[in-house]
Amino acid sequence: MLTPPLTPLAAAVLEVGSPERVLDIECGEGESALFLSREFPAARVRGTDRSERAVRAATARVGLDPEGRLAFKLGKPGSLPFPDDHFDLLTVVDSAPVPVEAARVLRAGGHLILVRTDRAQAVGGILRWRLARRGFEPFHSEAVGNGSFAVMRMTAGWPHTASV
Repeated sequence: MLTPPLTPLAAAVLEVGSPERVLDIECGEGESALFLSREFPAARVRGTDRSERAVRAATARVGLDPEGRLAFKLGKPGSLPFPDDHFDLLTVVDSAPVPVEAARVLRAGGHLILVRTDRAQAVGGILRWRLARRGFEPFHSEAVGNGSFAVMRMTAGWPHTASV
């Protein structure tokens, strides 16, 4: 029996406390960002995607949000439209972050959650190595349902100006 695709994300968020600002990179039509906004009701959740159509569809799913807790922007993983050290949590479902850009927008001590909804597509060692070179340290990983997740933590004081 197949488990719901967001099961690995639901398990992973148990590892990260209560972030104030969350970014879902390559959010598609917003399913994981909507989940994150429900899971962290005090957080501001943002989603980015390179597809204008996906951003429009995700925005349409939000409905009334008078507090502006959930919003979507056009953006690529290599050029996120946010300032340095802005987020406490980054999530990436079935995609890959650009390590230098993820390190730029994540605060020291913040977490990065990498989710694969198909266990056959586990988070690769090369991606983890590239992230480690940018200051991310392994925190927790696990197979869950039909997928898996890896949680990494941004080390304190990591310089954003490191070479690519």
